[in-house]
Amino acid sequence: MNKSILIAEDEEFIANLYKLNLERHGVDVDIVADGAAAIDAIDAKQPDILLLDLLMPNKNGYQVLEHIRQKGYAFPVIILTNLSQDIDRRKCEDLGVKDYLVKSDLTVEELWTKLSVLL
Repeated sequence: MNKSILIAEDEEFIANLYKLNLERHGVDVDIVADGAAAIDAIDAKQPDILLLDLLMPNKNGYQVLEHIRQKGYAFPVIILTNLSQDIDRRKCEDLGVKDYLVKSDLTVEELWTKLSVLL
């Protein structure tokens, strides 16, 4: 059975770019476009890895992280965001994220390198 990655990203172009590139490596990828849908998808089937944007409608990434923490889910979460301030990074680290990546500083190849270690 393939490993699964859930992408919670409200920018459709970016989400599809990640999805197409990750699927080339043989992983199953699902996309949700807001935080509430992310929570529903996580509760229905915990992914092997969650790629989470922080700025989304209907619950932001921090609210999704709080939900994951409250439920005690153990899958790794990688933040993919445009927020590059240390305060955001520290807040996410306090909520147990595995990695914090700034989209503008990242190629899809670098993303796969980081994910392949976790899978």
